[in-house]
Amino acid sequence: MIWLGEQRGFLSDWITQLWVRATGRRFRREEIRWLEGPAGGPRGVGAAFFDDLANRSGLEARRLPAAGLLSGMDELAGPEFDPRLVQPEVSRFYERTAAYELDVWSQWSGFFRPLGWLLAVLFSRRLQQLNIPLSPLDTSYGMTSEIIQLVAPDSGQVVCTAWLRRLHGSGHVLYAGTYSVCVPPRATGPCVKVVFPLPNGYAAVVMRPRVDAEGALTLLSSGEGFGAPGFYFVVHGAGDRAWARHVRRFREQIRVYATGGALHADHVFRFCGVRFLQLHYRMRVAQPSG
Repeated sequence: MIWLGEQRGFLSDWITQLWVRATGRRFRREEIRWLEGPAGGPRGVGAAFFDDLANRSGLEARRLPAAGLLSGMDELAGPEFDPRLVQPEVSRFYERTAAYELDVWSQWSGFFRPLGWLLAVLFSRRLQQLNIPLSPLDTSYGMTSEIIQLVAPDSGQVVCTAWLRRLHGSGHVLYAGTYSVCVPPRATGPCVKVVFPLPNGYAAVVMRPRVDAEGALTLLSSGEGFGAPGFYFVVHGAGDRAWARHVRRFREQIRVYATGGALHADHVFRFCGVRFLQLHYRMRVAQPSG
């Protein structure tokens, strides 16, 4: 890998950042608060990112045994989403996420699997971020799941909630992202925003909630145009300058549901309408150790 210095980082990362600068919207970060998130350093992310972020920001990194990604499903209430219709088991998972164990299985569409391998070699393993399993064997030893709340020590206010998942077998960081609720200008109500720190910026997935007749929760990152739910790359520049690129053809759908006494989630990734990856999760309340 070619290193370009502490400001630009590795060549492969810098090329991606140049693409965002050339094709995205330029703005000052205070102008688009709904898309705000923590940026990574030029050398990568890794398991210690959120503890380091807390130290740099004067915050406390708190790990509670039953902390949740959301304080309550009511945070997402809006004209097109009634949280009272969501299955109670699903609501409890989002409100007490740290209390659950997760198992995951991956299924790549055959044509896209070499692309997944290439992304792992060029980016994910080096950055220790978004190490999406390439085969079911990658997750055969299970994974860890940590909820880390970054808390203002004076007020006790939760400034940021992070979800860190690592693979037991390889030790790779599978997923390091922050969760929050935002209202994009082209959305009809509150959305879930997940931010994945990357060198000199981040990827943000903004998902609108829906509940079906069975009470399953579905999060959709589909939207037309900048300011709608969807997938965004953001690159930070000098001062408060930034660039954001809405990748309209990349979409995600997460369906979380309870069935047969168990809790499951299906996470589907599509590009240009074609499904290239599906992750299936099984969640269960962790048993006390010892």
